[in-house]
Amino acid sequence: MLESGLLSRRKLLAASALTAAAGAMPRDSFAEAPAAKKQGPGVYRSKIGSYEVTALYDGIWYLPIDEKFVGNASSRAVDKALAAAFLPPRILPVSFTALMVNTGAKLILIDTGTAGQITDSAGFMLGNLAAAGVEPKQVDMIVISHFHPDHIDGIKTKDGAKVFPNAQILVPEPEWTFWMDDGNMSRAKQPVLRYFRNARRIFTDIAGEVRRFTPGEEVAPGITSIAAYGHTPGHTAFAIASGGQSMLAMSDTAREPFLFVKHPQWQPSYDMDGPMAAATRERMLDRAAADRMLVEAYHFPFPASGHIAKTKTGYELEPVLWQPL
Repeated sequence: MLESGLLSRRKLLAASALTAAAGAMPRDSFAEAPAAKKQGPGVYRSKIGSYEVTALYDGIWYLPIDEKFVGNASSRAVDKALAAAFLPPRILPVSFTALMVNTGAKLILIDTGTAGQITDSAGFMLGNLAAAGVEPKQVDMIVISHFHPDHIDGIKTKDGAKVFPNAQILVPEPEWTFWMDDGNMSRAKQPVLRYFRNARRIFTDIAGEVRRFTPGEEVAPGITSIAAYGHTPGHTAFAIASGGQSMLAMSDTAREPFLFVKHPQWQPSYDMDGPMAAATRERMLDRAAADRMLVEAYHFPFPASGHIAKTKTGYELEPVLWQPL
């Protein structure tokens, strides 16, 4: 039978065996560069009009999940969706990517990464910031989407020192009101109680320096906040616009695309108000698909941006192709 120029599985396995055998032979006569044993910098730049937008990779967290992870879908359906994305069952790969916007007048960081305080396989944002040619003292403004630890921990070191000494910090008013309320904290159970305590650790001693905004406001020239409630009570997305071009930074509205872009009605346990989050997700994905907008989301696979295409049952993320500026 003809194989149309493709290797059969048998030939491919035979070739692999030959490669392995060759690897066991003495190599004295061969010049060989040592294995790097690490990835290169996680930095990717885009142009939105006159603005330069830089994705800064912070790492990944391999999060074990159980049968209760999605409240309105079976664990079998979730595992099937993971398998369709060539991922193992019961493990959720959670990628982290912060976004830096250079408007020409200000350097603005949207969310700040994990600071290595969640998992050893994340916490690389500052190294990638340096690879992008930027020092923390050069950041003029930090805009926070919501108060989950992986978005705010990078504001401070583990010892409590400010990482970005010259940056003004902006947070959504309803997010601040919820997480800094003692009554809400007294009623919280784990893991949400841990998030309350972490928010206090980050913000209590700098509260006077934090500016609170109402979602819907322009937080900086060309950057407009968008109410995207459900994931948390004050969860906020951002529209970045310059020169007739735009990007929709969805924060955690859709999270992992192989699950919640394909199945926007699914309600994961980390959404504090599942029905509201699902409605927000469908509304925002529908807008992005209809307007053919470039989108970015904090937990999409790096460089965390692409376009949204509508399907019969949900949506698909079409990742960006690498291109020069």
